[in-house]
Amino acid sequence: MPQTASARLRRAAAVAVLTALAFAGPAQAQFATVPAPELGTPPPASAAEHEKQYRVEAARHLYSAYPARIYKGRLPPLLYSVMVVETEIDAMGQVANVHVVRKPAADEVAPWVVAMIKRAAPYPAPARLGVARFTEIWLVDKSGRFQVDALTEGQR
Repeated sequence: MPQTASARLRRAAAVAVLTALAFAGPAQAQFATVPAPELGTPPPASAAEHEKQYRVEAARHLYSAYPARIYKGRLPPLLYSVMVVETEIDAMGQVANVHVVRKPAADEVAPWVVAMIKRAAPYPAPARLGVARFTEIWLVDKSGRFQVDALTEGQR
């Protein structure tokens, strides 16, 4: 029995969806939801006198907020994505702005990283700096685990 035009359209749409899912790969699923940060009490104010020092404190704060997402050890030679982000933290430790300086090759990583940065607030209040602006490189594995350049253990 010959197929009707609408049946052919439905079949073509189904094939297109299945093809897209096959090429999407399992790595994209890791970035579909933003993990909830594991935050306890607000962090104490920062004693950093330079933005370089504050960058390390902010990285430690991120690591404590997402301990299950930290890649332990040396990263593999080929990363799923590398992204450069400039973050501004206000005097109260809240995220004032997040700007993607270098987009990742994998489009799904950018909104995931930006959301994780914002959800980890409050950061240590930059008491001596007033406002802290720093640039960080995010090194992201296909598993959805990451390291930031300030605390990276390097690559194999």
